[in-house]
Amino acid sequence: MDTPEPRRARPGTAGGYALYAVLTVVSLLMIAPFVWMVLTSLKTPAEIAAADPGLLPLHWEFGNYVDAFRAAPFATYARNSLVIALSHTVLNVLLASMAGYALARIRFRGSELIFLCFVAALMIPTYTKVLPEFLIVRFMPLAGGNDILGQGGSGWLDTWWALIVPGAVTPFAVFLFRQFYLDLPVELEEAARLDGLNEFGIYARIMTPQVKPALTTVALLTFESSWNNFLWPLLVTRTDSLRVIQVGLSVFKTENGTQWHFLMAGTTLATLPMVILFLIGQRYFVQGFATAGLK
Repeated sequence: MDTPEPRRARPGTAGGYALYAVLTVVSLLMIAPFVWMVLTSLKTPAEIAAADPGLLPLHWEFGNYVDAFRAAPFATYARNSLVIALSHTVLNVLLASMAGYALARIRFRGSELIFLCFVAALMIPTYTKVLPEFLIVRFMPLAGGNDILGQGGSGWLDTWWALIVPGAVTPFAVFLFRQFYLDLPVELEEAARLDGLNEFGIYARIMTPQVKPALTTVALLTFESSWNNFLWPLLVTRTDSLRVIQVGLSVFKTENGTQWHFLMAGTTLATLPMVILFLIGQRYFVQGFATAGLK
């Protein structure tokens, strides 16, 4: 006996209108903080400190963006954030896709156990890993003046290695790629082998081009996570030359108070790249999550 498909609200019906109304309200609630951030970035300090500040600025201070950019070496911070985010994105897409392909398409002893380890790693809270990772970076042997036992120096602290290596690959990316590779037909593999392709050629030229939604999803999530990372760069860097833009925003919060107009202007500039990236890749991003949920 066939199971009847669930009824969906159609456009033009009462259910469709109700669904659109709910989605509109939720969308407005989600976008409200961003609108407030942009409008606050265009106000004067006097307007922000007023007892009853209005939503719209009385005087539109577009110069806040220029002044905020000059208040700290934000060009350096933005460059560092971009280098780290791009490095993490490229490394995670490359390494995670290779690992996901191996776990999905290559049968070897212990593959299921390795996959279960990746699944278990997904359950570990992020902040519980910060201290072990910091100790590994701090006591890295033969780095930063350390001896073979990791003593005597600073290890990878305040170096590009500390900023890039710990975020090079994530368990979620490996899991997502494995699920996509599992869904590909085995006939593609067999035809490629008959044509004389080796395993790496099958991975790179045949199978990976078929999982573009996974590539886009992992790339966007990795870039977003790396670009918005605050705690780890704060812990492992000491100099402005390696600070990232999220840490740099803290210069506007001092003991004497917070420069809200500059902080909101800097935050808007820091948010802009992620908005642009999502708008460019949203079709593949949504498709990637929707497809992964059906596997």
